[in-house]
Amino acid sequence: DPFDKPPCRGCSSYLTEPYIKCAQCGPAPFLLCLQCFTRGFEYKKHQSDHKYEIMTSDFPVLEPGWTAQEEMALLEAVMDCGFGNWQDVAYQMRTKTKEECESHYMKNFINNPLFSSTLLSLRKAKDSCYADGAIPFKPSDDPPRPTFDSVLSRDMAGYMPARADFMEEFDNYAEWDLKDIDFVDDDSEILHSLKLAVVDIYHSRLKERQRRKKIIRDHGLINLRKFQMLERCYPKEVQELYEVMRRFARVVGPTEHDKFIESHALEFELRREIRRLQEYRKAGIKSFCSAKVFERVKRMREDERRKRTMLNDVLQYIQDGRACQQWLSKQAAIDAGVTPAVTTITVSATGRRSAPPLNLTGLPGTEKLDEREKELCQVVRLVPGAYLEYKQALLNECRRQGGLRLAQARALIKIDVNKTRKIYDFLIKEGYITKT
Repeated sequence: DPFDKPPCRGCSSYLTEPYIKCAQCGPAPFLLCLQCFTRGFEYKKHQSDHKYEIMTSDFPVLEPGWTAQEEMALLEAVMDCGFGNWQDVAYQMRTKTKEECESHYMKNFINNPLFSSTLLSLRKAKDSCYADGAIPFKPSDDPPRPTFDSVLSRDMAGYMPARADFMEEFDNYAEWDLKDIDFVDDDSEILHSLKLAVVDIYHSRLKERQRRKKIIRDHGLINLRKFQMLERCYPKEVQELYEVMRRFARVVGPTEHDKFIESHALEFELRREIRRLQEYRKAGIKSFCSAKVFERVKRMREDERRKRTMLNDVLQYIQDGRACQQWLSKQAAIDAGVTPAVTTITVSATGRRSAPPLNLTGLPGTEKLDEREKELCQVVRLVPGAYLEYKQALLNECRRQGGLRLAQARALIKIDVNKTRKIYDFLIKEGYITKT
């Protein structure tokens, strides 16, 4: 599980196998993803020419064709879905069929001769403990399942592994339309046809319910945690594409959809690398050694420009002790190598200072915002999660009506009118919505 190990030291993303471990830095492990390793990432004492180890579990353990990672995934699936529920185990595995999971588990974990002597000795020891007393009776246990309101239960969205079903179905009240229908002999022809039409409608709703279940199982959307982990492996731009193209997963299969996303991620990486090489060529650089020096000087130049910009911002408030304190804290953060939070100091016409901008560091949903949206959330003091919900609601309403007025936006999101106006004006300016 990548959540159980430290993140990549280069890009702070969750590590997925295979990844790189430095053999010379320690005692704390210095771990890098393949992208940072190929770029030659260096940090403090770690150099790009250090010896390294490739960490992977892509090797057979018990028999060929089953890697160590698949062995762990099989045991985890059996623990989640229950022994004997091989259909759900195969759905969770996604790489093996139901028959392969059952035969491999029975052969290597139940009927393995390596464990027979140990199991036999344990059984004899257990029998000897109850030899003088009555034989204890224990009913068969239910298949394991997550407890109610646990983290695993919330991640699985109410999915019940033992029944291969959900606690709340799509279109959960579809059966209510049939509860009062009764076919009797004295029904007129029109009434009889009407009742048959209602039954046909109910059958179509059941088909839609089964279709959605199949999409969820085939694409592995039941385990939300693993799905989000795979999504975080991509850059921000690819994550936005991933979210937009998710609706097309119902059209193609899971393998074709993953290949489609991977091809776009590769295209994004190639375009970014081409832009970097074009920048080097424009600067007159002809070797990668010169490019490394160019990048170092470029970072130093950007740091100096940031210092000068913050100094100019604070000069007009030199008489304000709070402004000076904010500038000094930013300067200390830059000297320590930490990216400071973007703050601006504003004074109203009456001479009163407004509330300081919101610090977005660590707030969920910040990674989905661009720089202009981050600045808006800081000034309006709106958390990114709420902003994304308001933005999606306004976009849906604008798409439905072909335009949106400010009064409609205020009636839709129902927050402070000044914040609503700023959000509305921002979305109009950026071209997300249009006025009616």
